[in-house]
Amino acid sequence: MTVRILPLCLLAVIGVAIAGDIDYPLDAPGPDGRRPGGTLTQSMPAAPIANDENKDLKRERNYPDQPPTIPHTIRGYQIDKNSNKCLSCHSRANSAKSQATMISITHYMDRDGQPLAAVSPRRYFCNQCHVPQKEIQPLVGNTFENIDKILQDDANAAKKP
Repeated sequence: MTVRILPLCLLAVIGVAIAGDIDYPLDAPGPDGRRPGGTLTQSMPAAPIANDENKDLKRERNYPDQPPTIPHTIRGYQIDKNSNKCLSCHSRANSAKSQATMISITHYMDRDGQPLAAVSPRRYFCNQCHVPQKEIQPLVGNTFENIDKILQDDANAAKKP
């Protein structure tokens, strides 16, 4: 048991010794990321929270098993072990009345694929996989192309002489 602990202790001591030799200036510029500007010691104000996109339009998925994104705001929704506001519209029983998309039948299966009468406990907390979108500009550029576009481009390139 002590053989496994000893190397970790040595690494910790060596790491402290190496880090202790470097002089880090406290007024160095902070990294430009979500909150650009300032130095490491300054406390900059946070940007305001962006509004949720609220268009109620289904979005295209980028890959086959991608969980759909939430096309409306969920601010104020209670989702905990006692209540799930999403199910008031999206459950099998309520989707016809609300005209909301019914949650996938896979959410009514246990981990062995056996059907359940109610939503599976492992699928109950919707926002573990499904997220609302914000009305913001992307922080970084994105050149992602879905597989349909790539296959179409390849087919078009093969047709050209």
